[in-house]
Amino acid sequence: MNSKHFELYIKGNVQGVRYRKSCKEKADSLGINGLVKNMTDGSVYVEAEGDLEVLIHFLEWCKQGPPMARVENMLTVEGPMKGYANFTIVP
Repeated sequence: MNSKHFELYIKGNVQGVRYRKSCKEKADSLGINGLVKNMTDGSVYVEAEGDLEVLIHFLEWCKQGPPMARVENMLTVEGPMKGYANFTIVP
């Protein structure tokens, strides 16, 4: 298993459009662990860990988001594994 950790910085119309809830649902369905949270600048921050092949599908979803979202830019940074046990929405 080729496990990876990515940090995603997602900008655009991504708050108030169910992005975090939809992101958690997608992560749970793919078996990805990590977190998602709204940032004060209007962006969304995601940490995602899992098998690289599955993460690629998740990253593609994050570039689009749920139907009401409009992602303008997504920065993806690979980082060290943190060993998340599940995927959580940070209030």
